[in-house]
Amino acid sequence: MFMGHWTSMDTDLYAAAHIVRPLFPSKVGVFPPSYHLVSTGVCIHYPVKASQMEVAGSDSDGREFRNADEMWREQTGDDNKKTQWYRDGVAYWEGVEASVDGVLGGYGQVNDADVKGSEAFLQTLLSELFVDSGIGRHLVALDCGSGIGRITKNLLIRYFNEVDLLEPVSHFLDAARESLVNENHMASDTHKATNFVCTPLQEFTPDAGRYDVIWVQWCIGHLTDDDFVSFFKRAKVGLKPGGFFVLKENTARSGFVLDKEDRSITRSDAYFKELFSRCGLHLYKSKVNSSHMIRGDFPRNYLL
Repeated sequence: MFMGHWTSMDTDLYAAAHIVRPLFPSKVGVFPPSYHLVSTGVCIHYPVKASQMEVAGSDSDGREFRNADEMWREQTGDDNKKTQWYRDGVAYWEGVEASVDGVLGGYGQVNDADVKGSEAFLQTLLSELFVDSGIGRHLVALDCGSGIGRITKNLLIRYFNEVDLLEPVSHFLDAARESLVNENHMASDTHKATNFVCTPLQEFTPDAGRYDVIWVQWCIGHLTDDDFVSFFKRAKVGLKPGGFFVLKENTARSGFVLDKEDRSITRSDAYFKELFSRCGLHLYKSKVNSSHMIRGDFPRNYLL
């Protein structure tokens, strides 16, 4: 894993052109999570020096792959392998305790810093994207890979009138429902958790035009590249005019890192940007969260 010195981690990056976000933090060899804000508008393409799919990567045992295609062919090269990939990923999390420490891979102590960093990012983008920061509007968010409702309870439900939770692991979703009810969030007419959907990302299609924000945190690494692209193309339909995605993920220093235990991949920043291009998404802003890390890795936020 990368343990070196980081510089300019808190600098906001604004895209000048179109570039072509398990619920859980990746555990090995990656940079911190960051936020990416991406739009669904017209794309302006510029030349890419080299495909990130051709950059070498490795797995959690230290084995090296020549490129992502080699890794994906081995892991999900036919229907049976792909089915097993997703089955193993869900099975891993089905064996994890439904607690903050559990969903954060034993790093529950980063919860407060994670929420604080996400809130600062959310406040900034709401003020930039909505008149009066969205005050007076009925704002709706989707929490993808919601787990036990950690982000919904501690952040989203305070800024959005309704939050839908999407999670493939049933006992996590049950814990989220119980927690949110006990906190009386669901009894509120102005800020409430509305729908609890037990469906994996690769099978989910949102209702058209429902969401102002689709929040995807620490879960997109469970999707193959093709399913990553398909998910965002379907999910775009669920955004209201002017709506956006926030993706928060750990990033690899280069190429990718495959976690064989939970069946997830940590992608580099450049790898993500190439996938954004394939999705037809515009990267508005990204920021590395240097206030907290998990096993030496910082998250990156993308506004799309």
